[in-house]
Amino acid sequence: MLWTILVVLSVVVLLVLLFLRLTKSNRFLALIWNVYIHERLLDLMTGLSRPQRILKAVQKNAKKGDPQSVIAAIDHYCRHKEWAMNVGDDKGLILDSVVMEVNPSSALELGTYCGYSTVRIARLLPAGSTLITVEFNPHCAVIARQIIAYAGLQDKVKLMEGPSGDLIPKIKEQFGITSFDFVFLDHWKDRYVPDTKLLEECGLLRKGSVLLADNVICPGAPEYLEYVRNNPRYETRYFPSNLEYTKVEDGLEKSVFLG
Repeated sequence: MLWTILVVLSVVVLLVLLFLRLTKSNRFLALIWNVYIHERLLDLMTGLSRPQRILKAVQKNAKKGDPQSVIAAIDHYCRHKEWAMNVGDDKGLILDSVVMEVNPSSALELGTYCGYSTVRIARLLPAGSTLITVEFNPHCAVIARQIIAYAGLQDKVKLMEGPSGDLIPKIKEQFGITSFDFVFLDHWKDRYVPDTKLLEECGLLRKGSVLLADNVICPGAPEYLEYVRNNPRYETRYFPSNLEYTKVEDGLEKSVFLG
């Protein structure tokens, strides 16, 4: 009986180890493990949500008022403790380079989550610039505000809470913004196309506005890629990379609005 139990346990351990190994290169398994299994296990074990655990890692390991140390603290936590769907350090460098190239005076982020990419973008904005970031989940919005403030960037960032489709039409009136120089799409992938069209309809894109879309390969945004790549109003380019904190293929799509 004992021998049978040991054999079964050994098989289970080997299967788990094999599954974890496969998650490093298989996008479907990576998302299943990180989003649906590991996160829920840690929620039960800690009594905290993933965003709350990320906030604690920032408060413990980052220097208050130092955006770069906040970014480093989140990257370290997500690489060594718990995966999270931030843009991550690899794709984050691509995001940084595009933001520095555009040097926007007005920027929009769709999908704040815990504020990681918000901090990456806001720290690079010139004085007097504004970043508006939109988050649907109220729990994530609470955490993001704390992380943004911890990084000392609260004066550069305006966080709007609610569905992007409801909030985008209110931006001009609420903030007095004529159009955006830079837009970062990193929210629900099925909202990429309708929200891009909404930005066009609301006149929030000008000739030369740059859109950068994350996770266009994993989990994937095929409708968005088809839209911008086959639309004469956009000049678009793909930047290959990896899904945050893994070896799974992913990338960013940079699209310039031609008017």
